[in-house]
Amino acid sequence: MGVSLKDVALRAGVSVKTVSNVVNDYPHVTATTRARVQRAIDDLGYRPNLTARHLRKGRTGIIALAVPELGNPYFAEVAGAVIDAAARHGLTVLLDHTAGSREREVLVTQGFGAHVIDGLILSPIRLENEDLAARGDGPPMVLLGEREYDAPYDHIMVDNVGAARAAVRHLLDIGRRRIAFLGARRESTRQPAHLRLRGWRQAILAAGLEPDESMVVATEGFDRRDGAAAMAALLDREERPDAVFAYNDLMAVGAMRTLVERGLRVPDDVAVVGFDDIEEGRYGSVSLSTVSPDKAALARLAVDCLVERIERRDGAEPPAPRRIEPGYRLIARESTAVRRS
Repeated sequence: MGVSLKDVALRAGVSVKTVSNVVNDYPHVTATTRARVQRAIDDLGYRPNLTARHLRKGRTGIIALAVPELGNPYFAEVAGAVIDAAARHGLTVLLDHTAGSREREVLVTQGFGAHVIDGLILSPIRLENEDLAARGDGPPMVLLGEREYDAPYDHIMVDNVGAARAAVRHLLDIGRRRIAFLGARRESTRQPAHLRLRGWRQAILAAGLEPDESMVVATEGFDRRDGAAAMAALLDREERPDAVFAYNDLMAVGAMRTLVERGLRVPDDVAVVGFDDIEEGRYGSVSLSTVSPDKAALARLAVDCLVERIERRDGAEPPAPRRIEPGYRLIARESTAVRRS
C-alpha cells in the first residue's frame, strides 16, 4: 500500500493541508515547517499522485513535442532534454514526427485538441507565417528551432548568424582562406541555412576577404549522404577548398567520408566544422569541430515558457511573446587541428 498525505502529516506532526501545501509548492508555509515536511516525504518515500493533481486543475499533465525527424541525432537529443525538463514539472511528453512537411506541421498546430494535451512545443521547418496566423484557439504553443517567424508565440532559438560567424572565424584563425559552405537552400530567407550562410559571408568579409560564391553548395537535404554528395561536387570543381563549414554535423560527417575516399586528409588538406555537436561527431576516426548549442537550455526554456503560459491560461495575463536565444560555443576538435609540419 502506498504512502499517503496522512502518513506524511503524522510523521511530520502537521496537518494534511500543510503537507498538501508543501507538495504543491504553495508559498505560505514557513521554511522550518517546509523542511520538516520534506524530511518526512523523503523518509517515507512519498510520491504525489500527479494524475490526480492535473485533473483537479482541469488538465491532462501531457504536453506534445513535434520535431522534423526523430532519426536525426540532434532532434533526438533535444527530445530527450525536453522530456527531462518536462519531468521536473511533473509532465509527460507526447512525441510527434512531422518529417519536415508543411502539411504535417500545420496539422500539428491545429490537430491537437485541448482535451489531449495542455500545450505544444513545435520545431518547424516548412511552416509559414500565414499558417501560424491561421491557427485557432488551441493549447498554448512555443516554437523551438532556428526558422524565423513573425508570430505571437514564444520562440527559443540559437543565434544562427552569430554561431556561423564563430565557426568560420575559427577556420580563418587557423589560416584557412578558401572556405566552402555546404547546405545552402534555394527557399525562403527565413530558413536556418540562409542565416548560417549569412554568417559565413559576414566572417569572410570581416577578415578582409571576398566571399567566393562558387564555394557555396546547395543541397536538397541535410543528411550524411547530402554532405557526401555536396563535397564530391565541390571537389570536382577547378579550385579545391582548404576548409568546409557544413550546415550541420551530419553533413560534415558525410563530407569527411568523401574527403577520405578522394585521398585527402582531414584537417591537413581540408579542415571541417559542423553544427549541432551530436555524439556521432565526437567519436569518428577524426573528431569533428562543431558549433555546440546549449540543448539543455533550449529544452528547459521551451518547457518553462510553455508551463508559464499553461499556468496563466485561466488566470493572470500572460507575458508578451518572447524570442529567447540560449548560448552556444565553438568546440575545436581534431578536424580543425593545426596542420602538422
